[in-house]
Amino acid sequence: MKEKILVTGGTGYIGSHTVVELQNSGYEVVIIDNLSNSNADVVDNIEKVSGVRPIFEKLDCLDMEGLENLFRKHTDIKAIIHFAASKAVGESVEKPLLYYRNNLVSLINLLELMPKYGVKGMVFSSSCTVYGQPDELPVTENAPVKKAESPYGNTKQINEEIIRDTVASGAPIQAILLRYFNPIGAHPSTLLGELPNGVPQNLIPYLTQTAIGIREKLSVFGDDYDTPDGSCIRDFINVVDLAKAHVIAIERILWDKQKEPVEVFNIGTGKGLSVLELIHAFESATGVKLNYQIVGRRAGDIEKVWADPEYANNELGWKAGSTLEDTLKSAWNWQLKLCERGIQ
Repeated sequence: MKEKILVTGGTGYIGSHTVVELQNSGYEVVIIDNLSNSNADVVDNIEKVSGVRPIFEKLDCLDMEGLENLFRKHTDIKAIIHFAASKAVGESVEKPLLYYRNNLVSLINLLELMPKYGVKGMVFSSSCTVYGQPDELPVTENAPVKKAESPYGNTKQINEEIIRDTVASGAPIQAILLRYFNPIGAHPSTLLGELPNGVPQNLIPYLTQTAIGIREKLSVFGDDYDTPDGSCIRDFINVVDLAKAHVIAIERILWDKQKEPVEVFNIGTGKGLSVLELIHAFESATGVKLNYQIVGRRAGDIEKVWADPEYANNELGWKAGSTLEDTLKSAWNWQLKLCERGIQ
């Protein structure tokens, strides 16, 4: 067994897939999650997929005393992958204080405890939202960080600054900031996927719930953007491909391969796809017609953004390998499986 890794938000969408990839690579994993947007039975499914049951502790990263007790209990944690955060752009506009409290304080608590308990480094779940609307596309890691379009995006920017300032102060910590684009799809086993509590805030689960009849209609927010079909353009990346990037980043930290104490990588496919193109690709991949309507623009949305992943491809040896068709099929198969299990 390799080193022990703490994964915050590890029963969530990206977190659960990453735990599987870590365990497949021989790491021991401790998950903490407050289950605010996930379910504890995800741990059972992680075990079914990987053959290994991760350690799970129900814990909120805002609970400093609980975190301290966790590090006392698991004194051999070597690194952290920090996913735990509130993450919906629209909701952040409506509830900014919730986002600032959850997303900033959770990181601060972890950074305070890492040196005390000998934790070497952190892979931080950042986002392409830090670029705002880039001046040039595809966007590279050297593009300027712009004023955020939403409180969610602003928390990612501030968290990156907090990490940089903490490392610059002399704290014995290394960090890799993974700025990823739009994760979609599900594990090919259909045992893991995106399962939000309540009404989905992200596009694909709302899309698949509409396709299967749980939701009446999918809303496309705006068709008057400066794009070929008027809808927003994003870089959609398969969640398993994304999970694998975290394992490579952990290995880079643990085996002292970093060139700087804080490094940044874009994790995307390098291809921009509009929301309407994604809808048509889903219909083509699954044979299911989708009921959707065009509505007004949504506050906080960026017009168009997609990655230049060349630096991550060359420096990490990581590359997105899944096809869009397979990714959309996996999302649909996951939705079908949920309905088989009676989950709506």
